[in-house]
Amino acid sequence: MSSLFPELPLPTTVVGSYPAIPRRGLSGIFDPFREAVRTAVNDQVAAGIDIISDGQVRGDMVRMFTSRLPGVRGNDVIGKVSAPESPITVTDTKYAISQSRRVKGIITGPTTLSFALHVSSPVYRDRADLALDLAHALAPEAAALAGAGAAIIQIDEPILSTGIADLDSAGEALEIIVRGIEKPTCLHVCGDLSPVISDLLRMPVHILDFECAKSPGNLDLCRDLDFGRKMVGFGCVDSSDPVPETTGMIRSRIEKALTVFSPDQLLLDPDCGLRMLPQKAAFLKLSRLVEAVKMVREQL
Repeated sequence: MSSLFPELPLPTTVVGSYPAIPRRGLSGIFDPFREAVRTAVNDQVAAGIDIISDGQVRGDMVRMFTSRLPGVRGNDVIGKVSAPESPITVTDTKYAISQSRRVKGIITGPTTLSFALHVSSPVYRDRADLALDLAHALAPEAAALAGAGAAIIQIDEPILSTGIADLDSAGEALEIIVRGIEKPTCLHVCGDLSPVISDLLRMPVHILDFECAKSPGNLDLCRDLDFGRKMVGFGCVDSSDPVPETTGMIRSRIEKALTVFSPDQLLLDPDCGLRMLPQKAAFLKLSRLVEAVKMVREQL
């Protein structure tokens, strides 16, 4: 059983986002995404996911955070970046917590944000320097999510697989966010991990979450590596394909993962967020993931 969640064999979870359908009309005047949050949460619960998210329906992973940070205007860094006056994602995460026993709080990572922004201020020498201030700005968000009752704090850093970011600097920024968090922490990185997998093993988190359905080579990279006490979020559902896989296909991917990792090392989830898929397809993918895991659990 999972070392972090001993009551859950092979926990199912999500990377984060879910299709967002804003409500129009009178009910959406004050909060057009209120119903989208509820739909995302309810669909995850109905599908049977063990560790859900709030659905991340209020915007893309960059603007959701940068639009609230002092020192950022649009896509431009115009001054020293600092923390927002109030938490960004806690309200939606609290709603998810009211509906599910375990919820993942999610933050877009400082290194990814630093590469998404245009530096228009002489305050910053380079993007690594900016990432450190972004990390300090986001650290209160991580603490607030943990304090609200999130079961996992996940930091999304898709930029780390591209080879353009300095991994030592990225690790330093990550450490600023997770320092003092008394909940399991997770780093999500998608794409081909062959250039960076050894560096990721050194990151200061409890869980490394990888894309392995669309990028099956990532699992092969892990075969001879020592993960120590780290768990692995194993992406076994292709989040880029709108056609839901069969339960059998997802099951076969999980069984292959179990030739590399022990059952107590794994969490099982889609490769990435499901935001770009039709809602029906997203729900089917999650439902079939749960069914496949049930089959595998029966064999353990």
